[in-house]
Amino acid sequence: MNENTQSLSSVSSVSSLIYEFSRLDISGERLERYSTEANTLISSTKENELRTKAKFLRNEAISIILNDIKLSMKVDLCFVLDCTGSMWPHIAAARGCILQVANYIKNTNPSIEFRVGFCGYRDHNDGSNRLQIFDFNDQYDQFTKYMHNILPFSSPEDDDAPEDVLGGLNAAITQMDWKNSTRVLLHICDSPPHGRHFSNLKDKYPDGDPYGLTEKIVLEKMKSKNILYFFGKITRHTEKMLEAFRGIIGEFPVFDLASEDPIKLIEKFVKATSSSIAYAVSLTSVIGSNSKEIYSSRRRKLDMNPNEPDWNTLPIQKGVVLWYSTPKSLNELVDPTYFGKSNLFYESFLFKIAHEPFSAGAEKYAYFAREIKNEPTKEIVIKEYLNLGERNNPIEKYLEMVEVSTVTSFLSTEFNFYAEQKNISKISFLDVKLLRCNTIDVRARCFAIEPKLRIAEYKRFNTNTGVITEFRSTLEAFVHFTYNYTEGYLVVCDLQGIELNNEFLLTDPAIHCIDPLRFGKTNFGEKGIKQLFLENHRCNEICKKLNLSDIHMNYY
Repeated sequence: MNENTQSLSSVSSVSSLIYEFSRLDISGERLERYSTEANTLISSTKENELRTKAKFLRNEAISIILNDIKLSMKVDLCFVLDCTGSMWPHIAAARGCILQVANYIKNTNPSIEFRVGFCGYRDHNDGSNRLQIFDFNDQYDQFTKYMHNILPFSSPEDDDAPEDVLGGLNAAITQMDWKNSTRVLLHICDSPPHGRHFSNLKDKYPDGDPYGLTEKIVLEKMKSKNILYFFGKITRHTEKMLEAFRGIIGEFPVFDLASEDPIKLIEKFVKATSSSIAYAVSLTSVIGSNSKEIYSSRRRKLDMNPNEPDWNTLPIQKGVVLWYSTPKSLNELVDPTYFGKSNLFYESFLFKIAHEPFSAGAEKYAYFAREIKNEPTKEIVIKEYLNLGERNNPIEKYLEMVEVSTVTSFLSTEFNFYAEQKNISKISFLDVKLLRCNTIDVRARCFAIEPKLRIAEYKRFNTNTGVITEFRSTLEAFVHFTYNYTEGYLVVCDLQGIELNNEFLLTDPAIHCIDPLRFGKTNFGEKGIKQLFLENHRCNEICKKLNLSDIHMNYY
């Protein structure tokens, strides 16, 4: 603590911050918010009664969520491929990758089940060979057998570059039996659709599809069926097509599938296909397969400003940052009363913040910002919840985020103590604090602040719905460690951030805890621990190095 740092429990000066805290009932506000989030308003003023009702409602809501998550694990996967003469290596790769994909999914995400289908397209001059469809099937050997009959060719009359891309996509969307909750369309091609707005290549149909199909018609159908689009890029000729598609459906993953080496190409197909399934299941399980949010969340990214602002033009703002002192033991960590006013500290804060967010997730916007209290200034990220609702006190909800950060930092420190002895990579979480802007308004604007991550590829390794999106044995062992260390009280999940040489630097974790009244609505309680962790975890070499108990054997 420095001379400017003070405990809230010891401060008696009158200020808007202290006034607000004098009126804040963290426990009561949180219980009311949990009840509201479960779509029920509780008017009881007795905390014990409020706690009982809130716990019941949370468990009811968790049961519904877990059922939706279980449904989201059922996947329809459709390959849509250009089957003209240049595409032979990619047809072979699609055929050769499917069994590897099935084995990978089984080993990393055993709860996921998927059916696979295929829609091949050529061009308008190819008559009955223009489209070839294999409807969804969970017998992967039948898919492989069918793919042996897919031969790449082009009609002698096809002397232009564009192909019937829109016709192929439309057939996949409208003629195939989509029925599972999570729907994945992986489109692979090296040429754009017909139409001069897609390319400057030689084109027999420069005005577009001769039958009137447009990208808007096709993609709106895709959106209406909640089919998620993924693209395998081979050449630069599809750039304008992708730009047009993003204007309708928002951002989507694009995989590099250019390779002349057939072995490397199959490896790329396996990674692209597995990543598409994991990404889609993750998105569907969080948002819901029937929600309009499944595409609006993708469009939101288009409204972000990825560039840092001109800091000289932005005003200096004043505020106060708050944080919890770190627990000294497991007993303090599992005691929810530890995270009350008595263990909160604060200090003054000067900062600048960008006008527009550079990123957005399911719950929060993220802004570039700088702490300017001292020289040199520090690069930070400021995060703001998208929707809080009028009844909810911002401070209470942001304090919950700080609590999650404090708990995960404590557990990562304990993990690193053992990891260092075994030469295992460290795991660190960004330190999160609450920022309250100076204002006379007792419901002042609040944010969460954390250091800016280094420049490196940002990855989501696993989710709070149990999906492993990028398997890392150290991270899965850490999840296992948190369960063992807390004696089954909680598991830390939703691990995302950057991967360095000998360290994972992570942010925005979630916690499943047997107490459903802690850690927010991403906590799926004791049922979540069982369904999303115990039933799925497979101990790896890092678990064994750390002598962690075999969860799978103990659970069953």
